[in-house]
Amino acid sequence: MNKFVVICDSLRSLHNVGSVFRTADGAGIDKVYLCGITGIPDTQKHKRQISKVALGAQNYVKWEYVKQSWRLVEKLKKESYQIVSLEQTKNSTLYTKYKPKFPIALVVGNENKGVRKSVLNRSDKIIEIPMCGQKESLNVSVAFGVVAYWIGGFK
Repeated sequence: MNKFVVICDSLRSLHNVGSVFRTADGAGIDKVYLCGITGIPDTQKHKRQISKVALGAQNYVKWEYVKQSWRLVEKLKKESYQIVSLEQTKNSTLYTKYKPKFPIALVVGNENKGVRKSVLNRSDKIIEIPMCGQKESLNVSVAFGVVAYWIGGFK
């Protein structure tokens, strides 16, 4: 089964959350998991900002809030998901060199701190996007889009 889910590990920007939903819809993601401080689309506090960017995609893409991302990772591993974190580390592989194994859970992390160590330590693979300019990384929702469409192409 070619299941493909994304785990948002404490995204702080509601606009990034909305963008993840919109991209997830376009890329055929099966479910979005919102973890930690990541805003959820059904609270008045977050609804307007998320929907401003998601343009309704949050109503079509399945989602679930899970407080601790590392516990979710352990649960998905028991369900035979390959856990792939999008993060720059000394052990990360270029995303274009990575061959996905389904079912897969792609983890994207906090805009400042990245994917938590507790999740990285439980990941089966860590992949990164090469940077050619002065900045060390892309915006999390942009990076998610690049990799989501890459992995989705193998589905």
